[in-house]
Amino acid sequence: MKKKALALLMTAAMLLSLTACGGGNSKSGDSGTTDSGDTTSATASSGDNELTVWCWDPAFNLYAMEEAEKIYQRENPDFKLNIVETPWDDIQIKLTTAATANDLESLPDIFLMQDNAYQKNVMMYPEAFDDLTNSGINFGEFAEAKTAYSVVDGKNYGVPFDNGAAIAAYRTDILAEAGYTLEDFKDITWEQYIEQGKDILEKTGKPLLSCIAGEPDVLSIILQSASGSFFDDNENVDMVGNDKIVKTFEVYKELVESGVLVEVNSWDEYISTIVDETVAGTINGCWILATIQTAEDQSGNWGVVNIPKINNVDGATNYSNNGGSSWAITSNCKNKELAYDFMNSTFGGSVEFYETILPTSGALGTWLPAGESEVYAEPQPFFADQEIYALITDFATKTPSITTGIYFYEARLASGTALQRIISGGDIHEEIQSAQETVEFQMSE
Repeated sequence: MKKKALALLMTAAMLLSLTACGGGNSKSGDSGTTDSGDTTSATASSGDNELTVWCWDPAFNLYAMEEAEKIYQRENPDFKLNIVETPWDDIQIKLTTAATANDLESLPDIFLMQDNAYQKNVMMYPEAFDDLTNSGINFGEFAEAKTAYSVVDGKNYGVPFDNGAAIAAYRTDILAEAGYTLEDFKDITWEQYIEQGKDILEKTGKPLLSCIAGEPDVLSIILQSASGSFFDDNENVDMVGNDKIVKTFEVYKELVESGVLVEVNSWDEYISTIVDETVAGTINGCWILATIQTAEDQSGNWGVVNIPKINNVDGATNYSNNGGSSWAITSNCKNKELAYDFMNSTFGGSVEFYETILPTSGALGTWLPAGESEVYAEPQPFFADQEIYALITDFATKTPSITTGIYFYEARLASGTALQRIISGGDIHEEIQSAQETVEFQMSE
């Protein structure tokens, strides 16, 4: 199939834009965990009570799987997880290689996948994924917008995990210096945000926001909050003449021109703007909280509220998403009933599990019953005793679901290029037209 032959090239471009929740390569010290180089244990387990899992980030995803294993072993003492630390980009390449070579036996029982890559991969390689619709997992207990990322043709292909709900986090001491409080930024429009941001910039010398130049994360957050997408319900490119897209670009352009948003050149520079007090806030997926809290000297001076929304746009909300991941069970899984029961008893059925992983890793799930836990409701000293985890869980329930589809990342990349040209003086409508033509050409290949 021609499109599958092109998949490796398309994957390379897609991986460059998957920076939000990428993984490292370091080994975990736990005996049940192996490094991605251990090819002898990298495929599906053949044992009656054993599963092999690929995932990244020892302190986050691997840790969550290790704790899930412990909880499941209480009722199933002989159960074992073979957890293979595998960076996200390696998972994508291994999946693409296995599917294009028709060698699905090289896949594990379970692997973690970036949410925004889900539809592309399931549509491109449906034979690699197990349909979980009738697995017994209650997908209605997860945040709807989160679940939608792994739904294709009405069928469930992923068990939702970490929360990518967008947050607006602010340095409350800087806001106070300019005469503002956190409440002044709750339930506001982008118009209000920019006006207040200009005032804060004038009084303190600090912009409210930063992002990487040409990276469409902020743009995508704004667009989804308005219930907008690059595609229509039939997954046709829907950029030209799309009022939500036009207004999204206009908001971004005004953010930059007003000085309220400062663009930087790399991820490291972006992080530095936050922890080195260059900016007075950030807007991103809630996983950015871990980065914010590395600045221990700023403890007590941060607060979290919902994001601004576009004014006078149908379906616009103060909620969005950026990043996050879900668990896939592969068609190569040798014991699917075991995999179903394990997932249903942990990620999709245990408040205790989420209570265990949250304090240590900050792994905030999207399984709604966990949001009612006392642990989620505990005040967080770093954020001036705000109950941020319960708050963000609520944000996730209000995030609009949008159409992504197989060419979502091509559209993201094209919109990023359009952004750069618009900021350099290009006409918004002409650049949107160019972006749509680029995606349509890629879709026709």
